Parts: sequence; C-alpha cells; structure tokens
Amino acid sequence: MLVSLLSIAITLLIALLIAKPVGIYLANSFNYSNKNKVFYPFEKLIYSISGIKNKNQSWKVYALSVIVINAIMILLVYLIFRFQGSLPLNPSKIANMDPSLAFNTAVSFMTNTNLQHYSGESGLSYLSQMIGILFMMFVAPATALAVAIAFIRGLAGKSLGNFFVDMVRGIVRVLLPIAFVTGLIFVALGVPQTLDPTVTATTVEGGKQNIAVGPVGSFLSIKELGNNGGGFFGVNSAHPFENPNAISNLMQILLMLLLPMALPFTYGNIVGNPKQGRILFVSMTMMFILFLGISLSAEYQGNQAINALGVQHDQGSMEGKEVRFGVAQSSLYSVVTTASETGAVNTMHDTLTPLGGLVTLSNMMLNTVYGGIGAGFVNVLMYAIIGVFLSGLMVGRTPEFLGKKIEGKEMKLIAATLLIHPLLILGASAVAFFTPLGHEAISNSGFHGISQVIYEYTSSAANNGSGFEGLGDATNFWNISTGIVMYLGRFFSIVTMLAVAGSLVVKRTVPETIGTFRTDNGLFAGVFIGAVFIVGALTFFPVLVLGPIAEYLTL
Repeated sequence: MLVSLLSIAITLLIALLIAKPVGIYLANSFNYSNKNKVFYPFEKLIYSISGIKNKNQSWKVYALSVIVINAIMILLVYLIFRFQGSLPLNPSKIANMDPSLAFNTAVSFMTNTNLQHYSGESGLSYLSQMIGILFMMFVAPATALAVAIAFIRGLAGKSLGNFFVDMVRGIVRVLLPIAFVTGLIFVALGVPQTLDPTVTATTVEGGKQNIAVGPVGSFLSIKELGNNGGGFFGVNSAHPFENPNAISNLMQILLMLLLPMALPFTYGNIVGNPKQGRILFVSMTMMFILFLGISLSAEYQGNQAINALGVQHDQGSMEGKEVRFGVAQSSLYSVVTTASETGAVNTMHDTLTPLGGLVTLSNMMLNTVYGGIGAGFVNVLMYAIIGVFLSGLMVGRTPEFLGKKIEGKEMKLIAATLLIHPLLILGASAVAFFTPLGHEAISNSGFHGISQVIYEYTSSAANNGSGFEGLGDATNFWNISTGIVMYLGRFFSIVTMLAVAGSLVVKRTVPETIGTFRTDNGLFAGVFIGAVFIVGALTFFPVLVLGPIAEYLTL
C-alpha cells in the first residue's frame, strides 16, 4: 500500500510541476500579438483558405459563432455515422449506425462528453473513428478552450477576441503538437496504430478469437489531452491495447490533468495578477486531495467485511478493477477522470464502493475540482464571482471582481447558469424513474439503481461521459434524452457566461480601495471553497442521500 501511495504522490508532483509553465504557454498562445514563427505560417494558411478575418467579435457574435459552427459539425458527423457502411475504410464491414445512436454519438463527441452507447471497436468504422470521432476530439476541446480564454479576456477588461482565430490557435498551437508527440510515445509503448482489419487468432485450445486493432495511438493521445475520454475499445483504458502498462497509465493521468491544472495560471497571466490564478489553483487542489483521500480510503476498506475469512486487507476492493493497476491507481484514475471532466476509465465505475462512487458523482456535480478543458474553468470562475457576490452582500458593499462591479444583470445570468445544471440532471432523472422506458434499463435494485440513473445524467450534463455501465442505455429513450441533456449542458452555459463577460468588459474599472474585497489571498480561497460546497453541493445532497449515501449506510 505504501508503494501505491508513493506512486500517486509522484504522479501528482509531476502534474503540479508542469502546470505553471503550460499555463503561461497557453496565455502566450492566445495573445494575438504573438506571431510564433513555427505555428503562425500554418495559421495564416488556414485563415486564407477559410476566409477567417482576425476581427474582434462582440459576445453575441462570438456565442453565435460557437453555436452555428458546432451545429454544422454535428450534422456532418451524424451523416458519416449514418452511412458508414457504404463509405471506405471499413474493413470489418460495420453497418450504418442507428439514427438515435448516431444522434447521441455526434452530440456526445461534439460536446466534449464522449458518452458511448456503443462498443467502440464494433460500433464504428475506421473512417468514422478518424474523420468523425478524431475530428471532434480536436474541435470540441478547442471550442471550450476558446470560450474560456474569451471569458478571461472579458474579466480582464479586454475585447473577447475572435472565436475562429481562438479555435484555430487552440488546435494548431496547443492540441495538435502535444497530441502528436504523445501519440508517438503511446505507439512506442505498445498501443496499436494500424488500418489493418480485425485480427483472427488461434488460441492454445484450437479455438478462434477475433482481436480488434486500429489507429488507437493517435486516438488515445487527444482522448486524454482534450478531456474527451471516449474509448477506441468498449472497455476504454482498461483494455491492454489502449493502456498497455504503468507508464501509459501515468501518461494518461498527466494528460487529463495538464490543461485543467494549467488554466488557473493562464487566467492569472491574462488578468495581470498571477496571485489570482494561484489562489484558485490551490483551492481546487485542496478539494481534489480531499476527494482523492475519501476514494482511496473507501476502496481500500472495500473488503473489510470478508477480512475475517482470510482476505488480505491491503487488497482492498478489486471488483471491476484492472489487476495491472490495483486499487490505488484505479481510484486515482477515477478521481482524475471525473475531476478533469474527461470520462476515460481504467476501472468500471459501477463496481466502485458507495463512497468511491459518491466521489466521482460529486466531482461531476460540482464541476469545479479543476473542471474540464475550458468550460470547466469557466464554471470555476462562476463560483468565484458567486463567492464575491455573497461576501459583498454580507458586508453591505456592491461586490467587485477584478475591478468590475457585479450587479443584477450579471447575477441573473449566473443564477440561470447555476440552475440549469441541477435542472437537467434531476429533471431528466425524474422522467427516467417515472417512465418504464427509463427504469427498465436499471440493472440493480435499490439504492444502487438510483445511482446508476443519476450518474448517467450527471455525466451527460457535466460533459464527462463516464458511466455506471450496468445501465442498459443503448435504447432510443436513453440515446435521445442524454443527447438533449449533453447539448443543453454544454451550450446553455457557454452562451450565458459569454453574456456575463460581454457585460463586464464594457464596465468602467473601479479603483481598488481599503474596503475592496481582495480575491488573491487565503480568505478568498476559503470563500471560494465555501461557495462551491454550500451553493453547489447542497443542491445535490438530497439525491446523493437517496443513492450512494443510503447504499453505504445499508451495507
């Protein structure tokens, strides 16, 4: 157990060390005056071919650009899925995707969710994987990263920028070079990268076994870096071809954390006060360590009830876990993947202990423990503004954030953003429990069955994509309902928070006085964490009591 905990400490230390330099690199990458000699010629070529003009957009035009271009790409990829059986690069002769499943999959990957109601290796052709899935795995995180940078610019009193320029820079300067290098490393570690069809092998008993292969290496790198999470294979990173050894497992964890941990430093750099970013980074790290500690404790105590029969205590709860990684790395992976809103898994979350499942649910419900690439950090800044607003009310002052007064217009937009998340989760879950189409998919009776449904919609609304895989979700009801939840969970908050940024950017900066509530010290860190737990956690506490907490208390 000590060795396992040491491996976790080393992993997190590496992530902490690289977060700040990557954050500064991100800030420089989205600085329009930075004409990088390596990347700028490629960007100019893209701009000239596509007709993109480097003109600043209002928040309305920026938001409209996000919505329209994403809707067009969803439609194009939907058509690829629907007709993949007649398209090239389909050596395994995979049939066309069902309409509702194609809708769900297109929305899922374009919203950075990667919820998969199909088995990766048998549901999509190579063309669909590369032109459809891989394409969206770059564009979706680039969209979220662009929105986050635009929102930070608005808080800093700068123009929001141009969505198309930001998206191109996000792909060319950030996602593509890192994914290319790490993809080569994954291939060197044993991850397949081929267009050959499924391999048929003869077993030692003389039977035939079909072994799926494909362009997995290129898929895997952006899957983790872009906080996408969808697996090339049905069992995701529990598959030895998708996660062959301890080094690949370490790389995947670091890639999932890389950009979410770097964004607070990007934020501090752009607003001109690095302390602002450090405070948010420390606050989120404290919450992450708390949740990780709960998960590790729960999973290591999973077999306490049968220790009297001679089971070694250090083994912990190994149900559903990959024996190559054990309890510690499985627990760490489950916390990282939900904290970063990635959704990749190296263990089956449906088999986590009740408290282990509670941690993964809480990460997605709060969506602030680092949060995913871009959109998650906007959620973090939303809670920071809420904390400032509540503090201002308590002392009788008009709240100010980065020198801008937070008034009724901004708080109404933030309130709507805050409410849409629980409304989508709890409303959709209520419909699923009420109708046979929903509750017939539940494979576990009692409290765990409630957790299965809540997890599915929480994962969809938070754009995470992991699931309690015991749920029979490959039906029209679940495909359509989760597709709607994923779409609204993604784009509603993008529009409202860009509206907040657009409102703040035109406001006059208020000079700092002795009575100004500072947002770069330890007091604000406490206020921020308090806002997250009081405003965010209490919203979901009743449903958590009905699910994982009740399951834990009845064991």
